[in-house]
Amino acid sequence: MKALESYKKKDPAKVVVRFKAVGNAPIMKQNFYKITSSNRFQAVIQFLRKELGWKAGDPLFTYINLAFSPAPDDTVSNLFKSFATDGHLIVNYSTTAAWG
Repeated sequence: MKALESYKKKDPAKVVVRFKAVGNAPIMKQNFYKITSSNRFQAVIQFLRKELGWKAGDPLFTYINLAFSPAPDDTVSNLFKSFATDGHLIVNYSTTAAWG
């Protein structure tokens, strides 16, 4: 029962996410943000859309370290632990599919 309760608790820790534009995507004025590590990657996508002023229907493709597109239900914590570079989780974004 204790294990289940500890699993349900949100981790207040934050990780640094760095956004980088790819192709013709607009460059953000600020590209470093601290995001709660227990969030799903979907929250990062929604945050990015809000910062760019894009609607839900506008095309947005996200990649980790120019390599792969993470699933929206992956946690930021797992992505950071596995793919962090210099203490940052690098999220590349584009308006068109850049890598397959």
